[in-house]
Amino acid sequence: MDDMRIAAPAAPHAFNVAAPRDAKRDWIFSLTNSKITLVVFCLFLVAFLGYIDYLTGYEQTFLLFYLVPIALGTWFSSLSLGLTFAVLSVVAWVIADVAAGLPTVGWWNIGMTLGAYAVFTGLLAKLRSLFLELDQRVRERTQALRREIAERERLDREIAGVADRERRRLGQELHDSLGQHLTGTALTAETLRENLVARGAPEVNEADKVVRYIEEGIDLTRNLARGFFSPELDAEGLGGALHGLAENMWERFQAQCKIDIDEPVPATSAVVATQLYRIAQEAVMNAVKHARAEHIDIRLRRNGQKVLLEIADDGVGFVQEDLSRHGLGLRLMSHGASMIGADFRIERRHPRGTRVLCHISSARAAQKNSYEPEN
Repeated sequence: MDDMRIAAPAAPHAFNVAAPRDAKRDWIFSLTNSKITLVVFCLFLVAFLGYIDYLTGYEQTFLLFYLVPIALGTWFSSLSLGLTFAVLSVVAWVIADVAAGLPTVGWWNIGMTLGAYAVFTGLLAKLRSLFLELDQRVRERTQALRREIAERERLDREIAGVADRERRRLGQELHDSLGQHLTGTALTAETLRENLVARGAPEVNEADKVVRYIEEGIDLTRNLARGFFSPELDAEGLGGALHGLAENMWERFQAQCKIDIDEPVPATSAVVATQLYRIAQEAVMNAVKHARAEHIDIRLRRNGQKVLLEIADDGVGFVQEDLSRHGLGLRLMSHGASMIGADFRIERRHPRGTRVLCHISSARAAQKNSYEPEN
């Protein structure tokens, strides 16, 4: 089945970019979270390496292994501590070789070894400095991203609130202003028609048309106002609102909407119920207006640990080129789904039609009572 997933903003939510530590890293961090612990451990390591160096004899060089305590002291503390362990490692090496039977260790060898350790320590300290600087930049960027995401979520909530208020205001204006004006006009036209009938004027038929057109305008205005008044549902009102949506579609467009809702109605909070209704409303309107669907199925059911809303129609379906034409409706549905943390997608049905799917975990659907981002 061809499908098209709409990327939700999603959400979305606060996040942790730090990579998880494995057990080995946790062990190292526990050893090095205190400078005293680090110094004691590295001293023990130098002494242990010196003892092993003594046991293996001066014929076998052990200089490479002394880099371990030097590296630990440099990386987890400072350059000065790393140089200190470099000196101690050279001392341990000399003592071990002399104790193992080497007559003497040349000053040249001691100097070259100490110099090599110092270069290694300096490079490692520089690398550590760059790493800490990069880590600090990552932290700052992460905090900036979190602030940016939080600000975007706040703006999304404000925009959603403004859109709701504007929609309600327009609905109220249509109902109270334009609707009342048309009603008054219809009464005047009816009075005029009655006067024409009483006088036997030939314009009665024209007056009948005027009255009929005005009454149709009143019905259209009421339907538009009803569409703007998408209700703020309580947690138990989703099923009834979907039934009302189906009846409204039949009255306005003669589109048959079949409702299939699990009993009892899957538990949802007021916020989730409102957004699911708006997604269903937008999907049904798209099916009727753009896809020219005649039959629409609206299903609300519990599927395992999820609450699933499905709207399927027998319309003309969609193609990729339709996105530019229907993109706003899709974005509105996707945005509504992201505000409640739901997954949203739209699929092409075969042989024809479209299926809109929105599902959210049942626990989240029952508990989410605001649009605040989760931490």
